Amino acid sequence: MADVVASVGVVGAGLMGAGIAQVAAQAGYDVRLYDVDDASLERGVDAVAASTGRLAAKGLLADSPEAVLARITASTSLDSLADVSLAVEAVFEELTVKQQVFRALDEVLGPDAVLATNTSALPITQLAEATSRPSQVVGTHFFSPVPLMQLCELVRGRETSDETLQVARDFAERVGKTCIVVNRDVAGFVTTRLITALVVEAARLVETGVATPEDIDTACRLGFGHPMGPLETMDLVGIDVMVNAADNIAAETPGETFAAPDVLRSMVAAGTLGRKSGQGFYRH
Repeated sequence: MADVVASVGVVGAGLMGAGIAQVAAQAGYDVRLYDVDDASLERGVDAVAASTGRLAAKGLLADSPEAVLARITASTSLDSLADVSLAVEAVFEELTVKQQVFRALDEVLGPDAVLATNTSALPITQLAEATSRPSQVVGTHFFSPVPLMQLCELVRGRETSDETLQVARDFAERVGKTCIVVNRDVAGFVTTRLITALVVEAARLVETGVATPEDIDTACRLGFGHPMGPLETMDLVGIDVMVNAADNIAAETPGETFAAPDVLRSMVAAGTLGRKSGQGFYRH
């Protein structure tokens, strides 16, 4: 297995994928950004351009935005990732979709390449089983917005090797992240279990009329020192994403701690998903 990442592939040009591509390019990596259509790729590249422009204006970018963008090659051909050392998947948080991506990557990538997933809740082991190289599959859970958030949660699957974990750590640290390691592949890992328990209870408090979203978020910011309240966080991440995460964790965890309340399911059914739809617990 290659112990040095020379080039990085990113699958999915949405908010997370574009962010991962950006920090990799900022760190000097040759980056291949893949998505299924040109429109998605254009949005992803535009997001990188806007983000690097903001960082440059604040004096927080070592290179010019143009230099960062020049290291990113966008393509609708998965074969463009054939020679990368590390491929990071950042597609929709659904097991069957991610498994399809991993099967395709397993066929395209070289035998030494590491396959990483940005999942926040799905079992790494089940994704690894879709490949012929389960020891080379690892979780690299970045946080949104990727260029600004400092944490990367590294997650071992049942067969993830020490060498693979080290490749993932070296990459994450080079792009400026501090890592924690999740040694047991439990649904939701560490961070998603913690935030999901909090946001589910916050939603229940709203649903039962105990307090308003504004007051609940104020309580968490001022009482606990959180930079953002749980309902603001749901709006940022996407209420559909949080419900999917809650369902994945609840399926493997006894009790009602992670059971998404009806108010969240009603919001998803109505398309009220947070910032990306313009309306969630708050209007955006």
